[in-house]
Amino acid sequence: AMTSIGDLPEDVLVELLSLLPARDLLRTCRLVCSQWRYVVDLTTLWKRKCQRDGFYRQSLERSVSDWKIFYMLCRLKRNLIKNPCAEENFQHWTLDKNGGDKWKIEDLPGAHGNDVPDPTVHKYFVTSYWPCLKSQLITLDKEGYWNQLMDENRPEITVKDWYAARFDCGCRYELTVRLLAEDGTTLEEFHPEPVVIEQWSDAKWREISHTFRNYPAGVRHIFFQHGGQDTQFWAGWYGVRVTNSSITIG
Repeated sequence: AMTSIGDLPEDVLVELLSLLPARDLLRTCRLVCSQWRYVVDLTTLWKRKCQRDGFYRQSLERSVSDWKIFYMLCRLKRNLIKNPCAEENFQHWTLDKNGGDKWKIEDLPGAHGNDVPDPTVHKYFVTSYWPCLKSQLITLDKEGYWNQLMDENRPEITVKDWYAARFDCGCRYELTVRLLAEDGTTLEEFHPEPVVIEQWSDAKWREISHTFRNYPAGVRHIFFQHGGQDTQFWAGWYGVRVTNSSITIG
């Protein structure tokens, strides 16, 4: 007869432990005894958790080398940019340059503009006739991405941003994203040539995207900065419009 939970068959113990949060498994259950440490480290347990949370697909079988890390990345995955669509005014953003008539927030589609393809986006940030730049600095361990995970697994870091011009005015758009070490040293950077949209454009929203892969060890922060200005130097808010920015890790 069984006298303790330790007497349970391995498959039953896997099923029971897979019901617990990953944090409890790694920080508590794994320390109980050698048997539980063995079970918590089993690929079977983490596959089961992936199935429970909807992360498992048959097509992933050959591409996932560590199901525990895969599960953790899936659980953590979200947009790390805060207030990307101007719903909280300028909260979470640092206004690095605020030229002309300064940054402003407007409702979509805006004068001489179009709606963003994503129907959940309702607002955008708009620039003026002198350079306007704003930024966020993301500290990865505060977002749940511990140092060992970033250094050993180097998960992909994907950056996306949406920008548009008014139909009646030209504009300039620029983006800079840096992967930073603890001391602020740049380890890798995405800084494409500024985009100039001529006057009388289609005013459609355009997406820019970049994925960092195989970057150096030591990434502890991500610096995101975007903005621009108009090219006619008109008073008011005729410059580039930006919204729906995102940084995801996975």
